[in-house]
Amino acid sequence: MSISRRNFVLLAASSTVTVAAFARQDAAAKAPSLERVDAKYVCFVTKHRFDKEQLPVAVEGKTYYGCCGMCKAKLTEDAALRCDVDPVSGAKVDKANAVIGADSKGNVYFFENEGNLKKFKPATDTK
Repeated sequence: MSISRRNFVLLAASSTVTVAAFARQDAAAKAPSLERVDAKYVCFVTKHRFDKEQLPVAVEGKTYYGCCGMCKAKLTEDAALRCDVDPVSGAKVDKANAVIGADSKGNVYFFENEGNLKKFKPATDTK
C-alpha cells in the first residue's frame, strides 16, 4: 500500500498539530501554582511561609504576623511593611486583609482577591 505525497503531507501536518496541542496541555498541567495559606503561618516581613504559627502583631485594629521579635518590631514601626502589591492587578493591598498564596519553596504573595491568586503562576517555582 502506497501513500500519495499529498496524503503524506496532510498526515504529517495533522500529527504536528496534535503533538503541539498535547505539549501545550502538558505544560499547562505542570505550570506552578500557589497554595492558599492562612496568614498566621506567614512572616509578613520576610514574605515566607512557615510550618508553625508566627507571632501576631496588632496594629491599628488589624493583625499582622512576624517570625521573630525583630520582624514584630518592624511591623509595628514601619507602615510600608504592612502593605504589598498584588502581582496580578498591581494594586496596593494591606497584608492583614490580603488573600495569601505560597509556592512550593515557601515564597509568599499577597493578593487583593481569590481570583488573582488563581490567575497567578510564579515563574520560578519548581518542585
